[in-house]
Parts: sequence; structure tokens; C-alpha cells
Amino acid sequence: MAEPIRVLIVDDHAIVREGLKAILDSEPGMTVAGQAADGKEALDRFEELRPEVTLLDVHLPGESGLDTLETIRRRHPAARVLVISTYDHDEDIFRALRLGAKGYILKDVESRDLVAAIRAVHEGRKFIPSWVGERLAGHTEGADLSDREREVLQLLAEGKSNKEIGTALGISEGTIKAHLSHVFEKLGAADRTQALLVALRRGIIHLD
Repeated sequence: MAEPIRVLIVDDHAIVREGLKAILDSEPGMTVAGQAADGKEALDRFEELRPEVTLLDVHLPGESGLDTLETIRRRHPAARVLVISTYDHDEDIFRALRLGAKGYILKDVESRDLVAAIRAVHEGRKFIPSWVGERLAGHTEGADLSDREREVLQLLAEGKSNKEIGTALGISEGTIKAHLSHVFEKLGAADRTQALLVALRRGIIHLD
């Protein structure tokens, strides 16, 4: 008999972890090897357990799920990570797949599809639901924002002025204006308000 697929579940909500564990532990040929509630714990547990598949939430306290994904893949390029999220934000999907996730599913997925996704990832295949494929087909790579542009946009969403953003990032107001001009162009926005609305809808920035 083949060894069961060992899965590491990473989610900051205990009730979600327990629900996923109940589903996977009841599936023949599959077992939950461990759980983690944040990025740091996820990295520690991954190193300890070396799971066949890691089921990773996007939004975690402290280091984000995408940052955790990037670290895991940098340390272990062969790691098989399946991202699971409450949100279907375009930017989360694109970044996750760019960083090496083997698939992206939502938490309202049917149990059978969750199991199918884990099996596909374990076999070295990608699991891309049709709705994700449609998003990818309509994605314009040139619209991606740089890390600095994201920082400026996030601070703008927090209500900071150009001067305050410049002080926070250690750059001039003129540079901030240049970054915002690039952001407007990339997002197809006419002004700050429209840029923030587009960025929130796409999941480029988040408001706590």
C-alpha cells in the first residue's frame, strides 16, 4: 500500500484548520501531518515535517502567506504548495502562481475538489480552476506594480499625504508624484480615488 499524502495546513483560524483536517484525515491515502497558524510557524513546521503538499492561506498575521510561499520555494524549489483563500482577488492569484504555487482554490470549494486539487499537486500537476484560468487569460502583465509603487499606494490608502508618504519611505515628494503617475497609468485610473478603488478591487492593497 502506498504511503499516504502528508499535508501541512497553514491557516490562522483554528476552526478552519480543524475543518480541513477532518476532511483530509477521512480521505483514503491522505493525512494531515501538521498545522501552523502563521508564517513563522509554517516555515518551522515545513522544515520539521517536509510535507508532500502544503495547503497555505494567503492572508496570515505577520508574514503574509505569499511571503511564506516565496520563502518556502526559495529554500525548497521542489516544494508543492496549494494556496487556499477566502478571497478571489486578481493580484493574490497572480502573485501566488508567479511565486510557484501549484494551484489556487477558495475556502468554499467542495470537499471533493479540495481532495482532487491536493492529489493533482502531489502528482506534480497544477490545479487551475476554470475561473482562475479566465482571470489569467485577461491579465495584462504590464499592469503589475513595483514593490515601491505598492508601498506608496498602501500608504495613500491609509490617508497619508505625499509629504507623509515621502517621509515614511525616505524619498522626496517629487518621487512620490512620479510613482503615483506610474500607478495611475498602470491601473488605468484618472485620479487617486479611482486608483484606490481599482487597487482594492484587484487586491493589490488591503484595508484592515
